[in-house]
Amino acid sequence: MSHAAEGTRVQKHIGDPVRDNAPVARTKLEEIFADIQSDLRFDHELNGCLNCGICTATCPAAHYYDFSPREIVQLLWTENLEGIYDAMQEKIWACAQCYTCAARCPFGNSPGGLVMLMRETAIKHQMKSAKDVLRPFSRVMLKLISTGNQLSPDMINKDHFADWGPNISKVDAPLKLLRKAIPMPTLNTTATAWEVNLKTSVELYTIWEMTGVLKQLEGIDENLYDVISDIMDEKREDWKDFLADQEEDKDE
Repeated sequence: MSHAAEGTRVQKHIGDPVRDNAPVARTKLEEIFADIQSDLRFDHELNGCLNCGICTATCPAAHYYDFSPREIVQLLWTENLEGIYDAMQEKIWACAQCYTCAARCPFGNSPGGLVMLMRETAIKHQMKSAKDVLRPFSRVMLKLISTGNQLSPDMINKDHFADWGPNISKVDAPLKLLRKAIPMPTLNTTATAWEVNLKTSVELYTIWEMTGVLKQLEGIDENLYDVISDIMDEKREDWKDFLADQEEDKDE
């Protein structure tokens, strides 16, 4: 049964207690919540709330950040649209997605799963919080789509990962020499962790395209989307040429 049918627990419109004009239109808040609620996972992740606090007591992120799994559940359960929107600006990005909350909740809720839905909705609506959080991962996304590897040895340096802290400056190993010592010939490179063939690259790109991942990426980082599109257009042409060469060899 859909949670929307139960009206007694739903909070009335709270509004902004400080300003007469709300920073976000009510219709926009309703649209955002509708996108979260319409996901097939929503009714499986949210089953009620005893407000016991077990999820927050066992949450690693709650010990270090302004984050509470219980608050996330309560906001969604009561359909507090203003609170939901506010949590999507910063709090949901503190979750480590460890799902300790889901393992401990006596009601069978999954606050971590609900946070995932809220994150996906933040990306869909191109919220600034999503853009800020995902921007450092642009180099990883580009590497993944262009080579099939999330990281490569030559990326582990202080210029690429300054946000890793002072210890990254100590990484000064002769990577090329060390990689040559690895017996597997496919690993004898620092540009990729392993070789991914052309067919796999094209198939991965098609999956991301068909599932809407690239469309979401376009809304978050248009420049990165354009670069990736150019790379994959070239790979698709190379794959077509390869197949054409294979057909010619068969005919001969």
